[in-house]
Amino acid sequence: MALSLYSFTLLCFFFLFHFFTINAYPVHHNYPFHRHHHPHFASHNYRDALTKSILFFEGQRSGSLPSNQRITWRRNSGLSDGAAMHVDLVGGYYDAGDNVKFGFPMAFTTTMLSWSVIEFGGLMKSELPNAKEAIRWATDYLLKATAHPDTIYVQVGDANKDHACWERPEDMDTPRSVFKVDKNSPGSDVAAETAAALASASLVFRRSDPTYSNLLVTRAIRVFEFADKYRAPYSNGLRKVVCPFYCSFSGYQDELLWGAAWLHKATRNPAFLNYIQVNGELLGAADFDNFFGWDNKHVGARILLSKAFLVQNVQSLHDYKGHADNFICSLIPGAPFSSTKYTPGGLLFKMGDSNMQYVTSTSFLLLAYAKYLTTAHKFVDCGGITVTPNRLRALAKRQVDYLLGDNPLKMSYMVGYGPRYPQRIHHRGASLPSVASHPAKIQCSPGFSFMKSQSPNPNVLVGAVVGGPDQNDRFPDQRPDYEQSEPATYINAPLVGSLAYLAHSFGQL
Repeated sequence: MALSLYSFTLLCFFFLFHFFTINAYPVHHNYPFHRHHHPHFASHNYRDALTKSILFFEGQRSGSLPSNQRITWRRNSGLSDGAAMHVDLVGGYYDAGDNVKFGFPMAFTTTMLSWSVIEFGGLMKSELPNAKEAIRWATDYLLKATAHPDTIYVQVGDANKDHACWERPEDMDTPRSVFKVDKNSPGSDVAAETAAALASASLVFRRSDPTYSNLLVTRAIRVFEFADKYRAPYSNGLRKVVCPFYCSFSGYQDELLWGAAWLHKATRNPAFLNYIQVNGELLGAADFDNFFGWDNKHVGARILLSKAFLVQNVQSLHDYKGHADNFICSLIPGAPFSSTKYTPGGLLFKMGDSNMQYVTSTSFLLLAYAKYLTTAHKFVDCGGITVTPNRLRALAKRQVDYLLGDNPLKMSYMVGYGPRYPQRIHHRGASLPSVASHPAKIQCSPGFSFMKSQSPNPNVLVGAVVGGPDQNDRFPDQRPDYEQSEPATYINAPLVGSLAYLAHSFGQL
């Protein structure tokens, strides 16, 4: 049958469209990528998820709650924190489902919330003030914790005694012991991460509150100098206190590089660029280490420094694009250097305990790096396979979609999002009756009857993202199972940026 010129042109158009679509989003047998995951189709209400991911932080607040507190089943707590050492350490966040304030993951949470706003805050619209409020709740506390030179208060609460009780934060009567690092017992990791948090947050507030921004960056410089001058991991001096909870397993070199990278970005002072150039390799810049989280910052530092090369054209940081590319290639299924495991349902899987923190942090890095590559008109070469920025976005979207419910269990791993989500999260405040419904104190041991109960939590911690399913996509939704059922601030923090990007890209913001 002869084709008219019009029909032939139409046929060519469809062929080319199909060809380029397939090549833009290659499909691999071990990377499920069904029609409803197509990057041009929004399978979720990312705006709703964004709102909830930020709201979660209000449920984690310690201290005196403001009049506009939206998670209303929470009340004031920890109002005498710091009194044991005659310092004011009221405020900040509980890291997860317990009532301890751990400075190391709190600082990382702050850095990732700030990075989320730095990259994607312009897309957040009405949620931007809420995101900035979440950052400020942390930085106000970190300023208190670093008020004395060469000293950082890094923990409030005795974790072992806290974990021996199941109490609401409003009731807690376990010791609010205060622990610090200083010249005699240094902690370069926690100090440099705190410097990164303060420096990154200074960029968030640079236009809206320049005085506060200046205070943050000035403090960040002082804290980083302390981290660099007195070098040791904080778990050396505080082993009995911080281990096994937030032990520093990866050493402190990654935090020094990460802290310097953020200070370079915040100050544009050549001294920090020089520091990175002189110390980068010594601090493990090229280590083939592809995990990014509260303990290990190597990959994050590589991606951040590659931005300076790709976007600001800082030629001396050229090598960091290669380091960042190595990380990307490790994630791409079917690529020659791929080393990443996925569950049968398509979720990145690295760890049995709180794997979702790895998923959210990696997804954020994929979207941030895609943004930098697009600006610079670059791509990633994985052993002859060209990986485009769109490919990175598609992989990140797939991870976020899985988290929000596109998975074998059809379960959203964000509390309060979607029709089906975890009902028995490992979280003291959420699992015990609120002060409003049960004004009488609930003692340490009796609280465990609530922890062991099969009943759903009486309080919904909206926006909390739990540790997530196992390597076979299974999730029992049991409260004692903290590995899978506990939420944490550092799971949510990078997700905020990813959700802002996705909500914007699908016209939801």
